[in-house]
Order: sequence, then structure tokens, then C-alpha cells
Amino acid sequence: MKTQSEKAAEFQALHESGCFVFPNPWDVGSARMLAGLGFPALATTSQGFANAIGVLDYQITREMKMEHCRQLCASVNLPMAADLENGYGHPPEDCAETIRLAAEAGLVGGSIEDYDPENDVIYAPDAATERVRAAVEVANALPFPFLVTGRAENYLHNQPDLADTIKRLQAYQEAGAHVLYAPFLPDLDAVKSVLAEIDHPLNVLGPSLAKHTIEELADIGVRRISLGSSLHTTILGTLVSAAEELQGPGSYGFLKGMLSGARRDELLAKGTPD
Repeated sequence: MKTQSEKAAEFQALHESGCFVFPNPWDVGSARMLAGLGFPALATTSQGFANAIGVLDYQITREMKMEHCRQLCASVNLPMAADLENGYGHPPEDCAETIRLAAEAGLVGGSIEDYDPENDVIYAPDAATERVRAAVEVANALPFPFLVTGRAENYLHNQPDLADTIKRLQAYQEAGAHVLYAPFLPDLDAVKSVLAEIDHPLNVLGPSLAKHTIEELADIGVRRISLGSSLHTTILGTLVSAAEELQGPGSYGFLKGMLSGARRDELLAKGTPD
């Protein structure tokens, strides 16, 4: 099993050139299968994890999330980062403590978003920037690289303001964020506009730009493509369709998409550390 420092160095190197896909497992089994498929790094999905244990997004406590991350980090021999929501608290000190706990859990990266789920508002720019700054200070003091992603949540919460999104990302960059992310940018032109105004690696949400290939996103300078909860939601869609088929015509057409036992076992074996 690689050390946390080795995983951290690998993760940092992935951001230095090219573009990589960063899928989001929701449990140990999905993490090992994705590792077995050859992805270079993984990230948790807060919504996927929440739904997998029967609750809604933002109903996961920090303690629950850290235990989940600890299990995932120990389950695969890959760098693991996490969706750390809003840092599990409003003050910058809460964001700082979340990063400390995240590193303790085995993670080598994590995102801090500028959305306040408790009050359903985007934090004011200065407050949001200070929260990122506090997270970065803790990350930079660790004995290995821990990449903090500064997230601008405007487009995810019905505030489609590209100018404000860019200003926020620039502020988070100045505060030291190692990676920048604005989920649900609407199109390739918006991504290009962001890339033209920042210097640090940009993560994009692949499914929201699904009409463009990974190669197209890489060609314009995107460094990292994450999938959010889309893999887990796809599984849920298959589950519901299968159940409705059973309740409706009473047939088993859904079995055509079933993974073979041999393939399942192969991927789990490949993704399990020696």
C-alpha cells in the first residue's frame, strides 16, 4: 500500500500537465471497481454517499463524512480527494479544522464551496475568500501536498453570473487554492472564459458539459474532469427502471445490462490493494 505522501505526490503530478478524469465512488465496492478500471485518482461524492445511506445531500455530518473518507482511503491504492461541502461550518476556523481532519482521514485533497446550505445563500465574496484562505493555510502546513479546491457555486444554485464566478475564482486563487472549480458552467465558451482569467488548474463537472468529449475539454486547457454524483445517480436510474419493469410488464429485460460475475470479481480484485 502506498503511503499518504506517495499518493499526495501522485495527485499533485496529475495536475501539472494534461487532463484526467476523476470519478466519484460512493462506497468501498464502487471505489475498488473504479480503481480496477484504471483511473488514476478518485473523489468522494457527498450526494452519492448521502443517498446511498438513505438521506439527502447536506444531511451528512462532518464526523460521518470523515469516517466514510477513512474507509475509502484505506480501501484503494489511489489518491483520494473529497467533496467537503462548505467545510462543515461558517467560520474560516471550521474550514481549517475540516482540512486537518481530512488529512488525518487519509485524503490528499478536498474542496471548499462558497454555498451556505443552512441559509440557502452564496457566501459574500470576502467571507468566502477567507474561508478558502484558512483551509489553504492548514493544507500548506502539512508534511505532504494537500490540494485545496476553491469552488464557486453560482451556477449550481441558480445564480448564472459568469463575471461574478470568475471574480470569485480569482479571489480563491489569490487566497492560495491549488485547484479551481465552478460546477455547471453552461458551455464551452464559459469554460474558455474562466480559463483565460485564471492561472491554476481548473476542474469541470463533466456531465454538465456532456455534449463535449473529454478530448475537447482537454484541448482547451481543462486539467481535471469530475463526475459528481452522476455515476451513483445512473445506478439509481437503472434500479428504478428495473423495479418498474418488474411491477409493470413483469419482465426481466433489465438483466441485459447486468455485469457478469466474472467481470465484477476481476475488477474488485484489481482494485483491492495487495
